[in-house]
Amino acid sequence: RTDIDKIQNTIIKILPDGSKVKLSEVAEVYEATGPNVINRENAQRRIVVLANTANRDIESVVTDIETKLKSLELKEGYFIQYDGQLESQKKGMNLLYLLGALSLVGVYIVLFMHFKSSMMALQIMINIPLALIGSIFAVYLTDKSFSLASMVAFVTLCGIASRNGIMMLTHYMHLVEHEGEKFNKEMIIRGSLERLVPVLMTALTAILALIPILLSKGEPGKEILYPLSVVIVGGLLSSTLLDIIITPVVFYNFGKSALEKSLKGESHEI
Repeated sequence: RTDIDKIQNTIIKILPDGSKVKLSEVAEVYEATGPNVINRENAQRRIVVLANTANRDIESVVTDIETKLKSLELKEGYFIQYDGQLESQKKGMNLLYLLGALSLVGVYIVLFMHFKSSMMALQIMINIPLALIGSIFAVYLTDKSFSLASMVAFVTLCGIASRNGIMMLTHYMHLVEHEGEKFNKEMIIRGSLERLVPVLMTALTAILALIPILLSKGEPGKEILYPLSVVIVGGLLSSTLLDIIITPVVFYNFGKSALEKSLKGESHEI
């Protein structure tokens, strides 16, 4: 292996007529520096360049790398491919977008089946964008990056945020149907005050449970739990505080006909 002449004279094939084919007849043998191991994938040579990210999301880092490498002129047959966690994240994000859309549709269908009114269902779902406001603001104040765990938390918030609206609107319906209240400002104020403590307690319970995870940023094993808790806590804060103000106002202005339609639907079922 240390003698180039011997390597060049290595017999690699004997032809039917008995003649021998030497390595030097089909290849050029010379000394040069190169990798110790040559990796192959799909019958092609592959060189792997590994890198980790810190304080930034993977997608923005790869975008910067792609911008820098656009001016790089590659020889014929060479190409660059980005793989690893980025590829897994893209596939996960695409699946999550689909599941998120299905979740929103599912929440609307369930609410419509229960209240028998599209307007009531939409009024409850107003809490979802209210939750997203706090989540986005919380992410901006912390890591400033959206990961797969953050997107999972966004989908989770769709159900959690809708719960507060359901508690408020069902109590308004209860006051009108069973306690003789009329649809007016006094009924809205009474219903909102009576549901204020339950709404705050359910939100605070979840927030207090997630505070230990919020305080454990950077600890091993918390890479997924931390961004998830940031999104949920921020969303719960904004949806709970804004729900107390916006839901009564929206229901007072647009909920009268929807309430009557919903109560008529329930009476028909009985």
